[in-house]
Amino acid sequence: MKLIINGCEAQVSATRLDALIRELDHQDQWVATAVNGTMVPRDRRDAHALKEGDRVEILSPMQGG
Repeated sequence: MKLIINGCEAQVSATRLDALIRELDHQDQWVATAVNGTMVPRDRRDAHALKEGDRVEILSPMQGG
């Protein structure tokens, strides 16, 4: 299905948010996620179904000063 991930169109096979995180190789990183502007907590990613055209944001913390 087609999703908009961090502002870029992407074709993915994942149908749930947790599977998308694994598909994009983010599973070993601390990330925050949002779908269509709503934050999705880590413990709810496995229950969050994705739909064609959803806008997904995957955010990683930045370090520095």
